[in-house]
Amino acid sequence: MTLRSQSLRLLVLIVLAAAVAGCSGPGPTTSPPSGSPGPSAASPGPSSASPGPAVSVAPGTSFDPARVGLVLEPFVDGLNGPLAVTHAGDGSGRIFVAEQEGRIRIVRDGGLVAEPFLDISGRISAGGERGLLGLAFHPEFPTDPRFFVNYTDPNGDTRISSFVVDPATPDLADPGSEVRLVSIGQPYANHNGGALAFGPDGFFYIATGDGGSGGDPHGNGQSLETLLGKILRIDVDKTEGDRAYAIPADNPFVGQAGALPEIFVFGMRNPWRMSFDRANGDLWIGDVGQGAWEEIDVVRAGTSGQNFGWNRMEGAHCFRPSDGCEEPSLVLPVTEYSRDLGRTVIGGVVYRGSEQPALVGGYVFADYGSGDVWLIDASLDGPTDPVLALESNATISSFGEDEASEVYATDLAAGELVRVRAVPR
Repeated sequence: MTLRSQSLRLLVLIVLAAAVAGCSGPGPTTSPPSGSPGPSAASPGPSSASPGPAVSVAPGTSFDPARVGLVLEPFVDGLNGPLAVTHAGDGSGRIFVAEQEGRIRIVRDGGLVAEPFLDISGRISAGGERGLLGLAFHPEFPTDPRFFVNYTDPNGDTRISSFVVDPATPDLADPGSEVRLVSIGQPYANHNGGALAFGPDGFFYIATGDGGSGGDPHGNGQSLETLLGKILRIDVDKTEGDRAYAIPADNPFVGQAGALPEIFVFGMRNPWRMSFDRANGDLWIGDVGQGAWEEIDVVRAGTSGQNFGWNRMEGAHCFRPSDGCEEPSLVLPVTEYSRDLGRTVIGGVVYRGSEQPALVGGYVFADYGSGDVWLIDASLDGPTDPVLALESNATISSFGEDEASEVYATDLAAGELVRVRAVPR
C-alpha cells in the first residue's frame, strides 16, 4: 500500500469514527467529546477470541448475566464503515451490512460478496453522523420484494425510502426503484437517529434523533408536533391521503390535537439502535446520552405512548431543570451507565438463538467509545445495573441477528463483522 493510500485510509477512519458519537456541539462530531474516553481508552482485553467451551445451563433456569462472558469472533472483514447489520428472513442465510458511504453488502457462507447489493452513494451525504444509517427488510420478503433504508440526503436531511429486488437477481437491488416514504428536515448535522425495524405487528418503526446541536435547543424531544426525538410507527402496506403510508389506528396520539399521529413513543435524544425481542415483541432502544449518562429503554409489548424524558432528563437524572424534574409520566431507563464507563451506547439485541443456551434471555449491548460489552436480564423492568461481559478494543457501531437469531456486531474502524459468542466466566 502506498503512503498516499495509507493516509487516505486513515482519514476515512477518522471521519467514520464520529458517526455514532454522542456530542454537544452544533455540528458533526469528528473527535470524542471533551472529557470522554476515546476508543483507545478501553480497558485491556481481547476484542476477539476462539469460542472456547460452551456455557451450560440447567433447564428451566432464568438468565444470569454473572455466569456469562462474551467474546467477539472474527467473521468477515473488508467492509468500509459498517453501521448496520440484519438479515432478509428469506431462508437464504445471507447477512446484509449497511456501509456509511451508501452501500449495502452481502455476507454469504462466511464470505463477502464482491458486488454491492445496493449502491446509493451518489444520493447521500456521509461523514460525521450522516450516511446510510439504517436497513430493514419487509417481513414478507421476498414475496413483498421491498426493503427500507434510512439515509441523509445531500442537504443532510433524513430520508426513509424503499427499494425492490427482482427475484431474477436476488443479490442485486434495483437502484432505480426508490420510493420515498418519510422526509424529515434536520436543523443540525448530528443526532439523526437511524434505526429501522419491523415489529411483530407488521408495522414499520423508525428511530429519529432530536435534531442535533447540544441539549435539544428546540425542545424536540418533548414536543408532539415534530417527528424528531421519537420512535415512529407506520403502516407501509397501505397509503393514506397524500402519505405513502398509513397510520395504524391504535397509535397512541391518533386524533390528539397538536400531536403527529406517526409518534409511537417520545422523549428520545439520539436512538441510534433498536430491536425487537423475537420471543415477546418488546422493543429495546439504546439512546445516546448528552454528557453524563447513557441509557437503555424498553417498550414492553402491548404498550405505547411512553415519554422517556429527554430533555427534562438524561437517563434517570434531571437535565433541564437540573433538579425537580421528576414527573410520574416520565419513564426511566431499564439500565444506564455513566460517562465514566463510556460515551456512546450501542443498543443491542435479546438473544433468542439455540446455539448458546446460557445466553437466552440476555440483552447484549455495548459502548462505542470504550468497547465494553454488557449484559442484563431482559425480563427485569429495572432499574438494573449492567454486568460487564467483555472489555474489547472494538469500535462497535451496531448489533444484529441472522435468521437463526445468532448475534453479530459491526466494528466500524476495523471494517469487520464479528460474531458474539458466550463463554463461561
